[in-house]
Amino acid sequence: MKIAGLDIGTTGCKCTVFDEQGNYLGKAYRDYPVRRAVGSHEIDISVLMEGVCAVLREMTAVYPDIGGLGVTSFGETFVLTDEEGNPLHPAMLYTDPRGSEECQELTERLGAKEIARITGLRPHEMYSICKLMWMKKHRPDIYHEAGHIFLMEDYVVFHLTKKAQIDYSLAARTMAFDIHALDWSGRVLEAAGIDRDLFSACVPTGSAAGTILPEAVERTGLSAGTQIVTVSHDQVAAAVGAGAFDGSVAVDGAGTVECLTPIYDEMPDIDRMYEGYFSVVPYVVPGTYVAYAFSYTGGALIQWCVEKLAKGEQEQAGKQGIPVHELLEKTYLEQRADGPGDLLVLPHFAGAATPYMDTGSRGVILGLTTESTAADIYRGCMEGVAYEMYLNYRALAGSGVHFEKLNATGGGARSAVWMQMKADVLNLPITALETADAGTVGSAMLTGVAIGAFRDLKEAAEYMVEETVTYMPRPDMHERYMQVYERYRRIYEAVRPLV
Repeated sequence: MKIAGLDIGTTGCKCTVFDEQGNYLGKAYRDYPVRRAVGSHEIDISVLMEGVCAVLREMTAVYPDIGGLGVTSFGETFVLTDEEGNPLHPAMLYTDPRGSEECQELTERLGAKEIARITGLRPHEMYSICKLMWMKKHRPDIYHEAGHIFLMEDYVVFHLTKKAQIDYSLAARTMAFDIHALDWSGRVLEAAGIDRDLFSACVPTGSAAGTILPEAVERTGLSAGTQIVTVSHDQVAAAVGAGAFDGSVAVDGAGTVECLTPIYDEMPDIDRMYEGYFSVVPYVVPGTYVAYAFSYTGGALIQWCVEKLAKGEQEQAGKQGIPVHELLEKTYLEQRADGPGDLLVLPHFAGAATPYMDTGSRGVILGLTTESTAADIYRGCMEGVAYEMYLNYRALAGSGVHFEKLNATGGGARSAVWMQMKADVLNLPITALETADAGTVGSAMLTGVAIGAFRDLKEAAEYMVEETVTYMPRPDMHERYMQVYERYRRIYEAVRPLV
């Protein structure tokens, strides 16, 4: 029997298959287009579902004995459907600019601090409830025809099982979920004017939804007895896949977006979390929570630097048969030696995430001279991401965090130079994990527990979470980085009025 994890992202989906001992077997991926216009950011949900079915067919053709499929997805994005689950409009992405006025209206009705106390979220137009209010106001014909409100996880689960259920962690991304009662908030929904009955039932992370429908068997190639599992928001799945289950360990998600995910063994200080726009999200272990401290540009900034500024280095790396990232890191160390560089990079190239949540902020490179090279800028970008995460780490102080180490996942975890830099900046040990894709591992772990392949997540982690190298902080380097950080932390306030 095989276990599969389905990870639904903003621009594509993938299905990863493991055997009953948790060994990776294979994966399939399909992308789909996102429509971004001046007034809207949307995705055709039918195309998304076609991508889901395509990756499942590809995997089931090779592994026909998949016994359990777990579904995880990105957050906030929603779609209204009829009673049968047929979409009534393109899904509104979390980046869609619509809903800002409605967010303000909801905040005026309940108060920002009260919304945060109930939902664990400081009000922001990215969350689903604000855009649902916009939909009801501007497209009442669609709203009043709707039989369901789905996010991506429960949309796919519904089409596979006809069971409308959503896990706590994804429901929390709507800003309509009560993190204390672990159910939809009557106060928020009443103030928003949104019908509670349209939402899926809230269930614990990793809850089985049932066996796959006969018509879904034909579309996906899954066998008739396959169990479908409602897993989680993708960041929660990544924390599970990183083997982080208590407050002693946090997760460094070194992917396109850089995300620091600490775990709280009890409810954190909501007022402190409010100040930094940090989410409070119910975690898989009852009574525990996670938060998301993130930068929109982690690996994305590194990739920008390579693609836009290092074309010659790409050609040179190709001739040497090594990755261009390795060449740039090696070149810098040969020319400048280890330690802080001469450039300061504010990594807000796609706006500022926590603790600012300022989409109008822009990236900055300070200290350029005619001697600056692509390797210098590359190093500066790496340092800028590390400093931004340290700034978030400092902003979380006093909220209840007490982690003593980080487990690192994502493509960035494969860079020994970047991992050592982060360990030095944060002054914490960082352990790189074997898998670059902790989300699919976490999804498979939760699925395996739900269908009885593993006794619990601890056993699943013994099979599926593999540590590689631990990078220890160097006190002398931490001291040197902190001298630079004192200048870095003032860049945002100095530059923001100018852009």
